[in-house]
Amino acid sequence: MPSGLNKLQVRKSLKNSVLDASFYSSMMGLTQNYISPFALAMKASTTQIGFLTGIPSLAQVLTQLVAPWLAEKARSRKNLIVLGSFLHGLMWLPVLLIPYVFHTHQVMWLIAFVTVLVGFDSLGNAPWNNMMAEIVPGAIRGRYFSVRNRVGSFVSFVLSFVAGGILQALTGNIFLGFAIVFAGAMFSRFASVYFLSQMDEPAVVVPKSKQPGLFKLSLTLGSTNIGKFILFNALINVAVMFSSPFFSVYMLRDLKFNYVTYVIINAASTLATMLFMPLWGKRVDKFGTIQVLKVSSLFVPLVPVMWLFSTNAYYLCFAQVLGGFAWGGFSLAFGIFLYYAAPAQNRIRYIALSNTLMFGGSALGALFGGIIAPHLPVVMGDKLLTVFLISGVARAVIVILFISRIHETRQVPQSSFREVLFGGVGPADMKNPSGKCSGGKNRPDKN
Repeated sequence: MPSGLNKLQVRKSLKNSVLDASFYSSMMGLTQNYISPFALAMKASTTQIGFLTGIPSLAQVLTQLVAPWLAEKARSRKNLIVLGSFLHGLMWLPVLLIPYVFHTHQVMWLIAFVTVLVGFDSLGNAPWNNMMAEIVPGAIRGRYFSVRNRVGSFVSFVLSFVAGGILQALTGNIFLGFAIVFAGAMFSRFASVYFLSQMDEPAVVVPKSKQPGLFKLSLTLGSTNIGKFILFNALINVAVMFSSPFFSVYMLRDLKFNYVTYVIINAASTLATMLFMPLWGKRVDKFGTIQVLKVSSLFVPLVPVMWLFSTNAYYLCFAQVLGGFAWGGFSLAFGIFLYYAAPAQNRIRYIALSNTLMFGGSALGALFGGIIAPHLPVVMGDKLLTVFLISGVARAVIVILFISRIHETRQVPQSSFREVLFGGVGPADMKNPSGKCSGGKNRPDKN
């Protein structure tokens, strides 16, 4: 078993990780689509909405820079994860109290508290991923994380409706509604912390030689397979976050949707992720992460562009279903690829570097979008639609430039787009029944 854990310890840890995911997703369902509406209730501007995403992302960058060092000093990844998670949960308290305690500059206080909150949450990100890479057996990573993500998506789906219902019922006292929702999020996070604390941590393997730090690793981004992959994800996040914070603004402010309609449209994406996650998990285990990434990446640029063609709520639900389908495969493949591609002795630093650039890309995209959105020309009657169009085009360009340059790092059978999307045994499997790589593109890379 991995890192000295016995079968019972592995099963116990995998079970507790799913329970952790359930309560963490409960918190996310109550909050992830409601921070921007909370800010809009405080009369936030479009630029402030961009800052509400961008500035906290900068805090995530800073925590990723110190996370490997802190994990080494703490000598326990789990303790660092639990501490950061507990402080993350605690920070929902000042957030929900803003309307009652601060009577001026409320949006700025919200940005400040969310920045600290997000920083605590990301503190354990790299150590958690490093620990899970050792706990989850390689042969079942795709299936396990698809199940874990599916459970989380279902809980998030249900709780997002609960939050929307509370806010709709308390429209006349909207800040009380947000206080109830965020209090529920706080206690959900505390439950998540408990199950994290019940996991068994594999023994930390101390490298025999000194491993390169984040700066030295960053110098190899353009020349190694894993470096190109990290750079690709960072740039995709710039393009995605250029538009992502403003879908809430578009629906609630510009289209005047109520909270019920708003939550239904957002929940469509979560539902699609939940339904398609088993498919993506099987595809990752069978065809590899890069093939799944190539297929899902083709749909990612279409998602924001689809919002240009109709304001009908049913149509927008369909756009969100496509988004949930695409991002379900993309996010699953992304996380598992790092587990395989990063060398075990320095995995935590590769994950931290990936997170640093990913969060940095998110910050850059959100801040840039928030600053220039008010100054863009109008497309089809709304400046935010211009933002969505630019985001879609940028995503497409990044996918075209990078996706063919990234290769699988483990032995998988060659497969076509049709096989990955629809499954089944195709010509590639028949020609290569051993399941081993038969071409240069899938040959393991030395990073």
